[in-house]
Amino acid sequence: MPLMKRLVACAAFIGSMIASPAANAVVVERVVAVVGERPILLSELRHRARPRLTLVALRAIEQGIATENIPTQLAAAEPKTMKETLDEIIDERLMEQQADKAHLAVSVEEVDRGIHGKAQQLGVSEKDLWVRAHGQGYTDQDYRDEVRRQLLEGKLLQLRLAGRVHVTESDAHATYDRLIKQLGDETPVDLQVIYMRIPQSAGGLAAKEALAQQIVMQARSGSTSFCELVKQFNDDAETQASCGSRGPQPLRNIIPAARKMLETMKEGEISDPIRIGDQVVIVFKLAKREKIPPFAQVKEQMEDQAMEEAILQQRALWIAELRRTIFLDIKL
Repeated sequence: MPLMKRLVACAAFIGSMIASPAANAVVVERVVAVVGERPILLSELRHRARPRLTLVALRAIEQGIATENIPTQLAAAEPKTMKETLDEIIDERLMEQQADKAHLAVSVEEVDRGIHGKAQQLGVSEKDLWVRAHGQGYTDQDYRDEVRRQLLEGKLLQLRLAGRVHVTESDAHATYDRLIKQLGDETPVDLQVIYMRIPQSAGGLAAKEALAQQIVMQARSGSTSFCELVKQFNDDAETQASCGSRGPQPLRNIIPAARKMLETMKEGEISDPIRIGDQVVIVFKLAKREKIPPFAQVKEQMEDQAMEEAILQQRALWIAELRRTIFLDIKL
């Protein structure tokens, strides 16, 4: 089933679960929090949590969990989801109060432009953007409200933090170094691999290892192309047509012995034979390693990233300050 259809199906499924109580159940409205003098109702909280729960169901379906077991997944995720959503609503109420004091508002035209901008940013048409929104459990008005809240917060943070957040080249470099470290085992590599199964017979292992050494010598000498060697000796039918490649894979998915070799290999180089137990001997060629661009090449992006992180940090500090200066009663 295409992703869009799965999203819509999940949204309908979640909607039936959280919006339609059992026929014999008694629906009781209650207040889950009070911000200043404004209450937050359970019905509002459940409605706002719906997109998050929809994504929980979608992930469960993608993991192959049977439909009848989805309610169990949702029940497990609900307490954390409801708390996160309630915190989000409380922060929004605090922001709205500050926006009212500053006489800030967002017009219908600004919301329209915001939706258009989101579609452009995602590289999709506005029609597809709406399909995605509906698939995540949003109604048209819900999504417009979400965009309005984001735009209002953007205006407020600009007013509040303009001139207060400064990012230096040192900050950008620190962000770059941290991101490089985080990449770590996620860096993709494309390996062309010859898998050779070891016959369960006397001398089978020695013969296969000797053959692997010959393949390495041929490949390194250039007398035979690696793709030709794949055709001749690869026992993995799925990768015969792709020169032994399964496409770029995160480094963490590569077996430890191969990963250790890759530490010193350059693109185009051929590995030594690697034996995997008594089952398989492999030889691989490093076809491509995703290159991490130097700092100078991505300096502007790193400055933007550092600025965004600094703004988020200041936002968190400001929200904490606002929470201390207003009556806040959480009942969930």
